[in-house]
Amino acid sequence: MGGFFGTIEVRSCTNDLFYGTDYNSHLGTKRAGLVTLDKEKGFCRSIHSLESSYFRTKFEDELDDFEGNAGLGVISDTDPQPIIVNSHLGRYAVVTVAHILNTREIADELLAKHMHLSEMSANNINPTELVALLINMGETFVEGINNVFRKVRGSCSMLVLTEDGIICARDFLGRTPIVLGRKEGAWAATSESTAFPNLGYETVRDLGPGEIVRIKANGMEVLQEAATRCQVCSFLWVYYGFPTSDYEGINTEDVRERNGKIMGAKDDTEADLVCGIPDSGVGTALGYAEGHGIPYKRAVLKYTPTWPRSFTPSNQSRRSLVAKMKLIPNRAILKGNRVVFCDDSIVRGTQLRDNVSTFFEYGAKEVHARISCPPLVYECPFIGFTSSKSVMELITRRIIQDFEGDSEKDLDKYATTGSPQYELMVKEIARRLGLSSLKFNTIEDLVESIGLPKSKLCTHCFDGSSYMPQDADKQPAE
Repeated sequence: MGGFFGTIEVRSCTNDLFYGTDYNSHLGTKRAGLVTLDKEKGFCRSIHSLESSYFRTKFEDELDDFEGNAGLGVISDTDPQPIIVNSHLGRYAVVTVAHILNTREIADELLAKHMHLSEMSANNINPTELVALLINMGETFVEGINNVFRKVRGSCSMLVLTEDGIICARDFLGRTPIVLGRKEGAWAATSESTAFPNLGYETVRDLGPGEIVRIKANGMEVLQEAATRCQVCSFLWVYYGFPTSDYEGINTEDVRERNGKIMGAKDDTEADLVCGIPDSGVGTALGYAEGHGIPYKRAVLKYTPTWPRSFTPSNQSRRSLVAKMKLIPNRAILKGNRVVFCDDSIVRGTQLRDNVSTFFEYGAKEVHARISCPPLVYECPFIGFTSSKSVMELITRRIIQDFEGDSEKDLDKYATTGSPQYELMVKEIARRLGLSSLKFNTIEDLVESIGLPKSKLCTHCFDGSSYMPQDADKQPAE
């Protein structure tokens, strides 16, 4: 994943840029970058690794080096960015939130046209550089960005810092968000509306799918109207969105509480209390407590002084240790009680299994899990919201492989709530995790909680439904 923040102001943008970018830190754990543009001194850029530290600690000592009234910041789980370009379109810098499936195909096409790739990282192609090269193939920025929309399979939203403002372009199907904000003498664009309140910005609106706008310190102009088809990622509200952020005008915490309330009202399991696995399970648990009529208690807490967020080591055993170390159970609340805990999702199941075992060790009589979304049966080809390198890291696929001898067999049946295959799979997940019971939310209830029509949501990871930009009903013209 990743998140970005861009601002253009009548005054220096450095402070807003620094703190606005920091408010996207929950979206990425590997790299971060800042770039500013000063009319006289040009671009100033810095990129740092976040794998052993935090955004603020990496950039605080450099802030005096950044000058200018416009800048971009990015938090990324992928490539080093921003990329700075000098082309026939002029000087510009670009940041992306992208998951590009056909990187090699695009690179080969560009190389065949005698274009070169210079931003190599760990011998891998830099996706943001590919985006920049595709932009350069247009006669205008709008034409170049539409070239990106045509070529990229997956998703790509971007901010482009030019000498004439910041161009903001949301993924053609709106899978990832861009929110616009303004205050006196300044405009900004970001992945997370959470970045706005403490910096004094008022949220203006979300960009529509495929919409392209240019912001300046004194206003905004639409360069391309939004497309007619939307497939915003439903997992925004389930997992990776920050609780105070709004997407499509819909607040994340509100969705989680509605989601939990619906689940709780339908659940006939007798229990003494409900808790949420921090952070994204808390809102669901609060709603579940209301819907089910049992108290919400903090039976497990995150140790925030040194684990304010999860770093993601590449080693699985170390990743599992990190996940365990940050959560501390409360024996006084668990002991002798029948506990329901709410979590956002189950990917591998490793962390959940450890949590369940600890709950029992600390005296819980029963441990029931209620999951905010349906089982993750399909790998996400559009966002890449997990660090899974293989679909077989999904606990659902491993179980299907064990049941069928083929991890691809009857996926639609295993993804259908209430089918015999679904029931067997859920029962087996509960057994492997040591749970007293396990229930997943349904797609229908999740969609109801979000409040958008299902046709406007991407639910591919739950039901395999997909919609690619190449299929859209308002594809950018050649």
